[in-house]
Amino acid sequence: MPPITEREILSPQALEFVADLQRRFGARRKDLLARRQRRRAEIARTGRLDFLPETAQIREAAWTVPPPPPGLTDRRVEITGPTDRKMAINALNSTAKVWLADLEDANTPHWANVVTGQVNLYDATRGSLRYDAPDGRRYALRTDLPLATVVVRPRGWHLDERHLPVDGAPAAGALVDVGLHVFHNARELIARGVGPYYYLPKLESHQEARLWHDVFAYAEDTLDIPRGAIRATVLIETITAAFEMDEILHELGPHAAGLNAGRWDYLFSVIKNFRERAVLPDRAAITMTAPFLRAYTDLLVATCHRRGAVAIGGMAAFIPGGDAAQNELALARVRADKEREATDGFDGSWVAHPGLVSVCQEVFDGVLGERDNQLDRTRDDVRVHADQLLDFTVEGGDVTSAGLRTNVLVALRYLEAWLRGVGAVAINNLMEDAATAEISRAQVWQWVHQKVTLVDSGEPVSPELVRRVLDEELAGIRHTVGADAYADGRWSDARTLVERGALDDDFVDFLTVPAYEVID
Repeated sequence: MPPITEREILSPQALEFVADLQRRFGARRKDLLARRQRRRAEIARTGRLDFLPETAQIREAAWTVPPPPPGLTDRRVEITGPTDRKMAINALNSTAKVWLADLEDANTPHWANVVTGQVNLYDATRGSLRYDAPDGRRYALRTDLPLATVVVRPRGWHLDERHLPVDGAPAAGALVDVGLHVFHNARELIARGVGPYYYLPKLESHQEARLWHDVFAYAEDTLDIPRGAIRATVLIETITAAFEMDEILHELGPHAAGLNAGRWDYLFSVIKNFRERAVLPDRAAITMTAPFLRAYTDLLVATCHRRGAVAIGGMAAFIPGGDAAQNELALARVRADKEREATDGFDGSWVAHPGLVSVCQEVFDGVLGERDNQLDRTRDDVRVHADQLLDFTVEGGDVTSAGLRTNVLVALRYLEAWLRGVGAVAINNLMEDAATAEISRAQVWQWVHQKVTLVDSGEPVSPELVRRVLDEELAGIRHTVGADAYADGRWSDARTLVERGALDDDFVDFLTVPAYEVID
């Protein structure tokens, strides 16, 4: 089967379907984005969040979501990555149970990336994905073992797609991503015994989940596919969503499949929403054993299993390679992290590199055995209160010169790559994406505006210090890559974005929004 062309992906019928979604649901999306701002202002005023009294009956009632669909009953290892052809083939061949095909945090929404990502998903659906590398190597889908089930992560509700205007205004990137994918692949996926499956990012409320439910139901009716064929796993990666897990599953109804502990974006959301109150230490000092993160993950597992939904753990971002001793230490930490998740009741977890699939699988095999999941483990022992979710104390954590420098470097290097169209970047043997870049610059913003003092040097984190570190890091990068390569990069634009996100008086909600304005 010849690969589909970009022209066919953007057929008149497909574009009309996307436009129809935008016209029907675009206004609600805008209203919900405005609601986010009002809620953030209320958090700033009160310094509080709590479970919603108006939805107590949903939390207290006995109800469940539909059983996991075909291809998503066993999710013990999920691998994440962007949708370029080579990485897609490697992910599908990795022996992971699920490939999170990332159109969001590991992808720059250059129009070329958006369209070629859809081309690659079309070919992946039909088993026809091939890639001939410039060095002569050929990549193809394996036939000796099952391929990973594809779960597509579209862009969040906050991102526009200016290349597909509808009635003179940009469409929602989320509706473009899901619209094109479901239009071209839903029937084929169902014919192959699975379905169109999605990971929904950065939801902040159950009303946003209700919007997704209505989009999915309308798409199913319009495309004449069964109700509930579209299934979604929600990333609980905002602190507001952590207080509405039951409600989010309830609103998705027949489309609900599970929840994921999106821990990097969760930390970013904590900083963003409580930036006037809670000062978190160096990112490296914040582990999943911190009490507020333990409360969040325990609540997620308990909520999912009470409702018959799968619970998926967080990302292991380590990239194997380089120093053997460093590899051994990092793999031991990955193993300990996955052991904690499996012991806590998670049904699976994420890795960022094929080299970590076997580690994660071995850990979950040891707990699950021949079972597909541990939905029967309801965690009735879990009792999480609002104060536990809001206790941001990190014992033994400090703000250090090394932490500041790492944050500046990660934000700078990631944004420079993002502007060039690369949305997932290995930095110091860690896979960095938009979420970790957001944590990095948000921490710097908070340290500057809270006038935090570095514990080792005694120097306050000031705009002048941040600019000096930027100068030094850029000089180091220029020395390492050479003057010509440096000149060909987007370092000046990246620096401007870091300064805006870390030093402006007003906190930029998402750095990818102003960054989107300076890409093709």
